[in-house]
Amino acid sequence: MVTEVSAVSFRQNVGELLSQVRERSDAVVISEDGKAIAALVDAELFARIRRMQGRFDEVSRRIANAFANTPADVGIAEIDSLVSQERAG
Repeated sequence: MVTEVSAVSFRQNVGELLSQVRERSDAVVISEDGKAIAALVDAELFARIRRMQGRFDEVSRRIANAFANTPADVGIAEIDSLVSQERAG
């Protein structure tokens, strides 16, 4: 479950919100002026996110290198086509 709270509410209820995250693996999105500015998640999820980010960065780098000499519109069209093919079957 994801709980959304204002920064003021977060400061006032930090102990309770930490318990929610620790005991139920909930996430807390902290907002300021109606805009999300941070999220509180359990440490295990954060570790998984960091690992996935590293993998995503590597894949992004490989794609950028593969399409370095391809005009952007051509590369995007090719990627869109491959994604459509993969989803279809």
